[in-house]
Amino acid sequence: MENAEIAKGICTGISQRESADVLSSGTDEIVTLYHGSKAGIRGSIAPISRKRCDFGKGFYMGTERAQPLTLICNYPNARIYTLRVDLTDLKILDVEAGLDWALLIAYNRGKMESVKDSAIYKRFADLSESYDMIIGDIANDRMFVVLDRFFHGEITDMALINSLSALKLGKQYAALTEKACKKVVILDEQELTWQDCDKLKQESEANRSKGIAMADEICRKYRREGRFFDEILKAGK
Repeated sequence: MENAEIAKGICTGISQRESADVLSSGTDEIVTLYHGSKAGIRGSIAPISRKRCDFGKGFYMGTERAQPLTLICNYPNARIYTLRVDLTDLKILDVEAGLDWALLIAYNRGKMESVKDSAIYKRFADLSESYDMIIGDIANDRMFVVLDRFFHGEITDMALINSLSALKLGKQYAALTEKACKKVVILDEQELTWQDCDKLKQESEANRSKGIAMADEICRKYRREGRFFDEILKAGK
């Protein structure tokens, strides 16, 4: 099998979802989402996060109010925002949790640079640059641990996929273009108290510990099944 065909085969699931999940121009859908900020939003909403985020540089929002809180609880001026987002007329990719989701994150976090000229690299580079918004599961405190083990070759794709199915992850929405960011309206802004932050720090540490324990168990169960990250990249060259 040619390398381009191998890369296409790896991404078959995401390809099939693209046409189904890109919202058409006639779609009228409004969702309520949440955003955590270390020091508050200043000026217009824009796609200005750091580059190495899960779905690339953008403005990130989530379906779960508690999720961004653990990321900002160490900052004294942290804010949590309630947002209304109009998805009408946006080109949107919705990626379900699975291997395609993990490889898209791998690309955006710079984990594919060793195969920069490969078909699989180009495939996910094109995906990341083709949409106004990407929707996918959140890599929360527990999932960070599992993803890192997968990227470092400690667990297989089977272990990763089974970890994803075991966790109830919320969705994150990444507005990647100015067009998408203009669709976001702030409904409410709240400042975190030190009591909130202290509680959140404890919850974050507890979630990370649970993730480590779960990853250990799954790693043992699937240590002889599936492919490792480097094997997947090599197959997609």
